Amino acid sequence: MAESAKWYVVHTYSGYENTVKASIEKAVENRKMHDLIHEINIPVETVTEIVDSKTKVTEHKIFPGYVLVKMILTDDSWHLVRNVRGVTGFVGSENKAIPLSEEEILALGVEKREIVVGVKVGDTVKVIDGPLDGFLGTVDEVDAEKNRLRVVLSMFGRETPVDLELDQVEVTEAI
Repeated sequence: MAESAKWYVVHTYSGYENTVKASIEKAVENRKMHDLIHEINIPVETVTEIVDSKTKVTEHKIFPGYVLVKMILTDDSWHLVRNVRGVTGFVGSENKAIPLSEEEILALGVEKREIVVGVKVGDTVKVIDGPLDGFLGTVDEVDAEKNRLRVVLSMFGRETPVDLELDQVEVTEAI
């Protein structure tokens, strides 16, 4: 059974998300099924509200009525999750749970990926794509989270900052 764990969406009664998460975790612990059910997640966003000149930070559920479960889908794991009180079923067709795609997982921000950037501030780079193809510049700022960087190019005798994507440049030797 060399199958890898995938993320599945479980539909719950609205307001039961935390109870369902706790119940699944307890059932996994009791039945020693850590090898099948790896992680349970309720997607939330942190919201800062200002009420009567007081700042209040709260968490709101992004998808009320849904819980994300990272698991290896077997009959046992399916039955464990499906039979938890408050669960109405898996998202999918009939009795077949459908896993989330890689794009959906990244869009939801459920799993954080470490981004390795080969460019750092101060590097000399050559633009290899887009309308500025062939220009040389110096990296001024790197934002790996957004896959962007700011490069200062010399255009018409002036220093011009330009925002580019990481794959639009390549590091060159300093001139």
